[in-house]
Formats: sequence, structure tokens, C-alpha cells
Amino acid sequence: MKFDHTGDIRRQLLKEMKTGIFSEQDRLPRETILAEHFGISRNHLRDILAQLEREGFITRRHGMGTIINRQVVSVKNRMDIETEFMDIIRQNGYEPGVSRISISEESADAYIAEKLSISEDTELVRITRICTADGKPAIYCEDVLEKRLIKHKFLLNDLKPSIFYFLQEFCEIDAYMDLTQIHAVLSDEIVSKALDIPVGTPLLNMEEVDYDIDGKPVFYSRQYFRDEVFEQTVLRKKM
Repeated sequence: MKFDHTGDIRRQLLKEMKTGIFSEQDRLPRETILAEHFGISRNHLRDILAQLEREGFITRRHGMGTIINRQVVSVKNRMDIETEFMDIIRQNGYEPGVSRISISEESADAYIAEKLSISEDTELVRITRICTADGKPAIYCEDVLEKRLIKHKFLLNDLKPSIFYFLQEFCEIDAYMDLTQIHAVLSDEIVSKALDIPVGTPLLNMEEVDYDIDGKPVFYSRQYFRDEVFEQTVLRKKM
């Protein structure tokens, strides 16, 4: 078995712990066996195992091997791990889709200017998506970024995969990390119409600012999740 990308190997190993060849085991095989299985070096494998340990999926102890934390592996969706919307919906047992995408231009107000560390009246692009679960509106999302960051021409359909794909392909930017504030809110008329719910419905709201490797804000996002569609879990560990 050959893999080239660290993220692909991590996802495949996690999948095999959940439903694959390691799903009935309480420990992973020795590093030499795992490295050979994925066709990578032991150093490469150790980097991946270190990430999975930071995320709580495994625990490595000298003399005990690599323990699979089944209670963590079985969680459908982790709020403390960056996951794209389509994967979140899929992990919760639904078929993901996108029912509407729109894009508009505007000038930064004081709130967005502060979030993105830019001047007021900076030209912005706002991308709006409605993601569906089994055809039912599930997530309403607005992503806002500076217009000047877009380096290549694009079509509306290019906005469908995710904002991270758009940033990489058309802005040549990689989002490195984000800071997210989580709120319980009541839906207003705009969100209620988008998600096909009554005004005043309780929703999970996440406000997110993503940063590049140099710590510069690259986009602001506001997301609304229908509570009945998602199971959200946060893992906390003593450091």
C-alpha cells in the first residue's frame, strides 16, 4: 500500500481504526509493521502517530505499545479538530450536498475590519453557502475575505468544494490555524430562510478567523448549524 501525503495516511489509519483492519484491536501493530503497511519511513510514521496522540485517538506508552482510545475513535464529530463541512455531515451519517452558493462584493465595516486587521472600506468578497444533509438544509455559512487576495479567475462552481480549496487554488494561500468563538443564538430572518426553519430557532453559531503560517488573518467566517442534525463533541486533555 502506497501513500504520498501525510494527511491521507492519517485519515486512512484513523479509518482503519474505526472500521478497517484495526477496528477489533485495542492496540496498533509495531511501528515497523505499520510503516511497511503504508509504505513510509518510521520517522514519517512517528510524525503521524504524534499527531493522532495530540488529537487523543491513541496513547503511546513505553512497554505498552500504541493504545487505541476507542471512546475517542467512536466519536462522530470533534469540534476541536478542523473538519470540512462535507466531512462533518458525512460523519454524522448523512449524505452531504450544497444547495446554494452565492458571491457578492462589499466594503469592510468596523466589525470585519477589526477581525481581519484591515482598514474600514477595504474591498471584500462574501461567499455564502448552504450545505445539506440528505437534501435538508443543515449549515449556513458566510466566508469573507479581501478581494485583493484572489489571484486567479474562477467560476461559481469553483466555490463548491470548500473555502480552503478556494484559498489554495485561487488565492495561493494555505490556512494554517483558526480561532473560533462558539455561541448559542436564535435564528434571524436571513438564517431562518436559508435553513428553512422558524425565526427564533436555537442554533449553534461559530465565528471563525483563519490565519496563515505568518499569523496574518486571511478570512472571517460565520457558520450556523441546525442542532438536530449534528452531534458535537470536544476532547479536553490535561497537558
